[in-house]
Amino acid sequence: MTRLSVEMLAADPVEPITSAGHAQLGIAVLAGIAVIVLLITKFKVHAFLALTIGSLALGAFAGAPLDKAIASFTTGLGATVAGVGVLIALGAILGKLLADSGGADQIVDTILAKAGGRSMPWAIVLIASVIGLPLFFEVGIVLLIPVVLMVAKRGNYSLMRIGIPALAGLSVMHGLIPPHPGPLVAIDAVGANLGVTLALGVLVAIPTVIIAGPLFSKVAARWVDIPVPEKMVPQRPSEDLDKRPGFGATIATVLLPVVLMLAKALVDIVVDDPEHSVQRVFDVIGSPLIALLAAVLVGMFTLGRAAGFSKGRLSTTVEKSLAPIAGILLIVGAGGGFKQTLIDSGVGKMVLDISEDWSIPALLLAWLIAVVIRLATGSATVATVSAAGLVAPLAADMSTAHAALLVLAIGAGSLFFSHVNDAGFWLVKEYFGMNVGQTIKTWSVMETIISVVAGGLVLLLSLVI
Repeated sequence: MTRLSVEMLAADPVEPITSAGHAQLGIAVLAGIAVIVLLITKFKVHAFLALTIGSLALGAFAGAPLDKAIASFTTGLGATVAGVGVLIALGAILGKLLADSGGADQIVDTILAKAGGRSMPWAIVLIASVIGLPLFFEVGIVLLIPVVLMVAKRGNYSLMRIGIPALAGLSVMHGLIPPHPGPLVAIDAVGANLGVTLALGVLVAIPTVIIAGPLFSKVAARWVDIPVPEKMVPQRPSEDLDKRPGFGATIATVLLPVVLMLAKALVDIVVDDPEHSVQRVFDVIGSPLIALLAAVLVGMFTLGRAAGFSKGRLSTTVEKSLAPIAGILLIVGAGGGFKQTLIDSGVGKMVLDISEDWSIPALLLAWLIAVVIRLATGSATVATVSAAGLVAPLAADMSTAHAALLVLAIGAGSLFFSHVNDAGFWLVKEYFGMNVGQTIKTWSVMETIISVVAGGLVLLLSLVI
């Protein structure tokens, strides 16, 4: 949902597709979410199908005509994919270029060459945070696991002392920093400013990743002391390359979209005149679409051609980057459909009333809703898009900064206590060769620390800005 549509909702409420009271709407929301949870956890249905069925169930339980519920769902799906689909695709292309060209390996090797001893966990968390900016969490895991295992073995470090900082860096970027799918969907839903959200997200992310990464890894290493599982060491992408990109060019390419989007946010604050030529220029080059497109085009030369890729190899890399994100796009789109069904059913208004009657701060309410859905479904993305749909009306009267903090509160809540219904839980468990109990004591606790610390920092920031 754009800022314009949020303001329209506040000024001239959309006619709900149902006239159900708060009690019936509350039951409908619980029933709709229960359907999604059961389908994902019990029957192992794909999240896209589960969200689609859950949206229709929500409409039915709320007493809405089926044709109107379908219209709400398809409208929300289309608007969400239109808003963030291209950005997710461009992010996937940039990530694939970074991985296949050996650019990620170059960042890793350069930083590790300058680190050692007690500074190693800090070097690892820096690597993970930088690489995690353009990469999806799962891709970042696959890229960094060989490095984590190699460093732990060669340097005789505890596996958790090196592994936890890597996981923390990737997870924080995934949950809080656009252009990752979750934050993008939440920004779109509540009408937040992307540049401001990015700036505040970085502000929240830095202390969060320090506490959940290098600091918590000391405790995790005492709780779980296991040897490096050598059979899990995969081949690094750059081992098959004759050459790879330079460190400076790679870093510049990765940070280019971030710099452009932050520059736009800064110019918006300093100039504050939509008709000013400087602001109009930065409104274009700092828009997420242009910023990411520029990074992809630059990356084809600084990453792809620098690694010796032919035009055909570049085309193949781009093609291969898009196939794996089909599922993500469908889940995000269906989440947008679920969000729109919630809003059109009048649930957003109900949440607004409840927050006023119970005097619950909007940011805390957003965090709590995301936590509950995360615990139930196991999916950070499903938790983000669902919570964003529920609390979107709360952003109508918020300042630009507080709307951005609402997005970050949702993102923080969506990371709470990953457990056995989360695919990431099993990915970490298998790669690190841990049992379920050890994974809970390390990975699950780390995710909870990220969620609580980031949520707390968001609430503190809301008091001062």
